[in-house]
Amino acid sequence: METTIIYVLFGVFFLLLVLGAPITVSLGVAALATYLSLGENPMAFVQIAFTSVGSFPLMALPAFILAGALMEAAGISRRLVDIAEAFAGPVTGGLAAATVFACMFFGAISGSGPATTAAVGMLMIPAMANRGYDRGYGSAITASSGGLGVVIPPSIPMVIFGISGMGLQPSAQAVAEHGAFQTLSIPKLFIAGILPGMVIAGCLLTVNYIISRRRGYSGLSDSWSWDTIARSLKRGVWSILAPLIILGGIYSGLFTPTESAIVAIAYTLIVGIFLHRELKWKPALKTLETTTWITGRVLLILFTATVFGRLLVEQRVPAVIAEGMLGLTDNLYLIWAMVIAFLLFVGMFMETLAAIMILTPVLLPIMYMLGMDPVHVGIVVVCALAIGFQTPPLGENLFVASGIGGASIEEISVKALPFAASSVFALFVIAYFPEISLWLPRMLGY
Repeated sequence: METTIIYVLFGVFFLLLVLGAPITVSLGVAALATYLSLGENPMAFVQIAFTSVGSFPLMALPAFILAGALMEAAGISRRLVDIAEAFAGPVTGGLAAATVFACMFFGAISGSGPATTAAVGMLMIPAMANRGYDRGYGSAITASSGGLGVVIPPSIPMVIFGISGMGLQPSAQAVAEHGAFQTLSIPKLFIAGILPGMVIAGCLLTVNYIISRRRGYSGLSDSWSWDTIARSLKRGVWSILAPLIILGGIYSGLFTPTESAIVAIAYTLIVGIFLHRELKWKPALKTLETTTWITGRVLLILFTATVFGRLLVEQRVPAVIAEGMLGLTDNLYLIWAMVIAFLLFVGMFMETLAAIMILTPVLLPIMYMLGMDPVHVGIVVVCALAIGFQTPPLGENLFVASGIGGASIEEISVKALPFAASSVFALFVIAYFPEISLWLPRMLGY
């Protein structure tokens, strides 16, 4: 590793961040400055960057974003919320618990944390306020549960991790020491995210129950109404079928994750126009605008982050970091604790997709050296960075929930702390017990 090159790469990057430059500009300028200092042709920079956005699996990104936006406009998300409320019934803090379940349902469609927070929050935050919940608390649990949108499959960050990690093969030393590693694939990541998502949701529900009991937030009704549950299921049958069709098609092998996103769009258009009859022309055009803006931002980050990551690998930065960590300790639990602490810190200040694209070339080779399964590593990385959605200063979900509920960012941040703590606890459980991530893919033959 040439020290001067690393100083140029990271020095320019952090200097531009401090000056307030966008993450895309910081990554691109730092990588270009490094290429020029190496005396290499800048055309290589452009060629690597162009190749990064020509990946077939990447087509799933705009398609899933569009599918999630269309499902909100078609009334699918509202029906999922109604089903969650019906099942919450008399449970203490039932409306907040329904918010967690609704985020799980919608997360199985949208693949985006802020999109899940917005879709569910528009309905649940006002409903909680009308039932006597503190607006800050309602916004906090919605922002915290919105992170499930990127853990429960399909997940846009998992797509990005899969694309970033597929080209990183384990070193000969790692293979010699630990044997052959399992292959990394996006369908396998999707399957592996189901149980970890349930673990995180269970922790959120537990904390909500404790807080709701102390604050006197009662259930929605005195007992479960089977008529209400039946009505909500009947009214929302097409909404429930959406995630079942998407995930069932992927896991059964009928179509790839990329093709499933197109199926989701077609399904939503049919349901919204012909069955629910709620998808109108203007809202549909608005979803195209939203999709274009989000996709363009992500692709620009991917464009520059790929070159940045390539330079890290070429300069052996991951190998040096791995040697340093292994020199400190060979205890796997301590190494996981250091990695998680680092990811949580990064998630507070950096956008999730950018962080995945930058950190994957660094972390994955380290974990290969420790004999860790790349799918398990991907799930831990996504879960850790998802917590960043609910922690300031970046906390995109906090801003979305604040805009909907009217509570200040500061108030929501404080009231989201117990949920963030429970998510961190769940994260350590997921990291320390790999079978939570790997059991289901193995059972399904991956």
